[in-house]
Amino acid sequence: MTRILITGVVGCALSWALGHFLLPVLHALKAGASIREIGPTWHNNKTGTPIMGGLMFIFASILCLMGNLPSMTDYSVFFVLVLGLCHGFIGFLDDFTKIRHHRNLGLTSLQKAMLQMAVSALFLYAMYKAGVMDTHLYIPFWNRSFDLHPIVYIFFAMFVMVGCVNSVNLTDGVDGLSSSVTLPVMVFFTAASCALGKYDLALLPASLVGGLMAYLTYNWHPAKVFMGDTGSLFLGGVVCAMAFALEMPLILILVGFVYICETMSDILQISYFKMTHGKRLFKMAPIHHHFEMCGWKEERIVLSFAGVSAIMCVLAWFGISGLIG
Repeated sequence: MTRILITGVVGCALSWALGHFLLPVLHALKAGASIREIGPTWHNNKTGTPIMGGLMFIFASILCLMGNLPSMTDYSVFFVLVLGLCHGFIGFLDDFTKIRHHRNLGLTSLQKAMLQMAVSALFLYAMYKAGVMDTHLYIPFWNRSFDLHPIVYIFFAMFVMVGCVNSVNLTDGVDGLSSSVTLPVMVFFTAASCALGKYDLALLPASLVGGLMAYLTYNWHPAKVFMGDTGSLFLGGVVCAMAFALEMPLILILVGFVYICETMSDILQISYFKMTHGKRLFKMAPIHHHFEMCGWKEERIVLSFAGVSAIMCVLAWFGISGLIG
């Protein structure tokens, strides 16, 4: 347990230190954000803020795992890291395209979806063949598991993973929002891993707890840097990979409640707009922009959404109490 706490502290220190080196580099490369025209007009003053700030907590988490390597006995955490890095690389390609062409649009939705599905399928197959993941579907609160056919499970898991990764990405629309919402999720996965005796698996979320706390010192409103798709897709990959590595994917319904609300608000807005020929269900979607249009300050949105995320993570802990005994 001491090793987990030290990893969190080191992750925080490394991420904060890396930020001091990364920001001048991003400024020198002119890696500034281009704000979408359809977003809130007051976001236009954020144009030029460096993106790809997620690299600070990504590298910090890698260094933390490398530092723990001599004392590790369970290497399944590297499956989680690799999935996060693969999705982060897709995000990096998206960010790089935006920077190169000085526009907000990077990879197309189809390109990202195809890459994400391929990465998710390879991850699931590798986990299954390595024997670190089975095809049992654990039901929170009920404390029961159902065995699914491997092919059915993999298709189900691919759908969940792609949806989860993009939901986390969609949440990254207000200074500090995605990182603040994800903090309690990483605390939950750290605690759950320890409770199940998977201490080596807990190292990655623990390092990200510290890394995200340090990142917030740069990203709190007004943000000095954005995590970009590089960071948000990495976080999305780690969130869903941790749920599958712990063999409790349905827990994402609880710990990912805010992510789901963000995605559903977007889907409902588009569907309602088409069905009513131009009417809107929300003032703006995703839902965090709706609250902005209602006059909420960014800090209030972040604290409120993070609070909801924390409450749902506590509820998720009670949901798996039968599993951790």
